[in-house]
Amino acid sequence: MQRLTNKRILLGITGSIAVYKVADLVRRIRDNGAEVRIVMTQGATEFVTPMTFQALSGHPVYQHLLDADAEAGMGHIELARWADIILIAPASANFISRLVQGRSDDLLGAICLASTVPLALAPAMNTGMWNNPATQENIRVLQSRGVAMFGPDAGEQACGEIGMGRLQNVDDILLGLSELFQRGFLTGKTVLITAGPTQEAIDPVRYISNHSSGKMGFSIAQAAIEAGAKVILVSGPVLLDTPARVRRFDVISAQEMFDAVLAHLNGVDIFIATAAVADYRPAQVETDKIKKQGQPLQLALQPTVDILAEVKARYPGLFCLGFAAETRELEAFAREKMQRKGIDMIAANWVGDRASETDGTFGSDTNALRLFWYDGEVELTVATKSKLARQLIEHVAHCYDARDSRVEQFQGKVVTLPDRLKRPRELN
Repeated sequence: MQRLTNKRILLGITGSIAVYKVADLVRRIRDNGAEVRIVMTQGATEFVTPMTFQALSGHPVYQHLLDADAEAGMGHIELARWADIILIAPASANFISRLVQGRSDDLLGAICLASTVPLALAPAMNTGMWNNPATQENIRVLQSRGVAMFGPDAGEQACGEIGMGRLQNVDDILLGLSELFQRGFLTGKTVLITAGPTQEAIDPVRYISNHSSGKMGFSIAQAAIEAGAKVILVSGPVLLDTPARVRRFDVISAQEMFDAVLAHLNGVDIFIATAAVADYRPAQVETDKIKKQGQPLQLALQPTVDILAEVKARYPGLFCLGFAAETRELEAFAREKMQRKGIDMIAANWVGDRASETDGTFGSDTNALRLFWYDGEVELTVATKSKLARQLIEHVAHCYDARDSRVEQFQGKVVTLPDRLKRPRELN
């Protein structure tokens, strides 16, 4: 179940006799490559001790909302940011009721209220409690808010009654979790992504480059795969594993990256230029190593090819997303770049001292983005790059669909689309 690999799952455990079954769930989630953090309500600890789940998860169990030792007392915010998804299993009738009300008087409730990631519940309770109209109304309210429900199953219960209310089978919960990460926003689409830095040779042993790690681009590739797309990844020199089902092509210089992009544009629907391409390269590459002579060395530099601008100029109908890493005037520079290159969307982020929350961004596992397009914008707050990538892909898909809808309406009024509105697959 590769969809759970490297995912961050926050597991909330509430008061139910089914708590003992969750021990196997924790083990199975970890066996499938995901990382687990556990939050237990007071009621849950009456059934199984936190020590059990600490041993199974490999991490301390969180219990208290007002804990001065947990991230300076803001543990619920840190955990909400950390998680890719929140699963409540078992979810008691009491917790479901409190969730509907938006209660935040314990740690788990506060996390659910503060989080923007998908939320799933695996209810477990007596069949009479499950069938009660109040519980059924609460379930309908939560589902209308986009909360996923795993179960419950029917069968014999601890109280001796038979009926709906048993915790869903562990295998089915795992399948439900994996499907939440496989959302078909881009089913049938082909996405080409650039990632990482480029290296521009000075001589056989030296080069000009930057601090890009490629993590954001690789996370976007993984998110696009999860969204159902066919993904082509053109990467500069990085130390990252290729996401499953991604076609990867490795390059070194800006020119090599440009050539690789052009070679694989046929049939592409969306181009995402995440790579931190060097803006300049040495005008002359020395064939021998430059020896240190104790004197200042001057290098003549010339601009590298502007990959994003060239692609958009050659294929104006191709949906293009660019990136802007800035140390000042983030919005102004990002919007100017989007306008100048004529692209459909841009993702901007701070780097350097302005990005203290994300360790300067380059090489960090976290980031924050502001997305701009011609009739909208959105801020994606600090989160892991994998989580941001999934949020980004969802916005890209919506903007792509909205643009295509406008083009279809345009087609209905005009006999033929001009070449400037056609996509690469129609031009090749």
